[in-house]
Amino acid sequence: MKSDCMQTTTCQERKKDPIEMLHSGQLVKVCAPMVRYSKWALAEGYGACLINNPELVRDMVKQVRNQVENPRFSVSIKIRIHDDLTRTVDLCRKAEATGVSWITVHGRTVEERHQPVHYEAIKIIKESMSIPVIANGDIRSLKEAENVWHITGTDGVMVARGLLANPAIFAGYEETPLKCIWDWVDIALELGTPYMCFHQHLMYMMEKITSRQEKRIFNALSSTSAVLDYLTDHYGIDWTS
Repeated sequence: MKSDCMQTTTCQERKKDPIEMLHSGQLVKVCAPMVRYSKWALAEGYGACLINNPELVRDMVKQVRNQVENPRFSVSIKIRIHDDLTRTVDLCRKAEATGVSWITVHGRTVEERHQPVHYEAIKIIKESMSIPVIANGDIRSLKEAENVWHITGTDGVMVARGLLANPAIFAGYEETPLKCIWDWVDIALELGTPYMCFHQHLMYMMEKITSRQEKRIFNALSSTSAVLDYLTDHYGIDWTS
């Protein structure tokens, strides 16, 4: 599986107006995330419902693209799919014609949550495009990543929750190795990562290696020192060395 690294910065602000996007253009390299299905996003016209307004998406991409002189500047979109896949293909073609660099497709509709991902739909979109297309959805192991890559014929895969649960997924590990946990603790302590983020990522990483009782105890911890004591007691890790 080929993988090329693109340096990107994601804008998480609530922007849907093309002019707002233009003013953010010097900071945004990944724009118009159209997969969010939270109630506030859908109610205010953000997130996943943007796929129903291809002209607006086209204008957003165009405004950002025109604002940036560097032709290597990466402008991408991440979308869900429509029930009528021809609408999704049309959206992607409009974005491509406007200058989007690559498109990530999460293979579910706006209404779908935990239903099976429509990988065949992603394949059809890929076959309709000239720019790179990335497949996304329910990839939790290296084997699944390879399978999705082969099924869809895309230029790569994007993993979200699978990487949160196991940052070593692409190294072939089925669960998070202790070395990965050690590395995260070292990085978080060195950079002063806020406790909520520090603890939350450990909760994700330890999901498969802890029992239900251990999860209850670990998830209830409320300080960095308590987490370090827990890891020392249960895994023999000496953070002071």
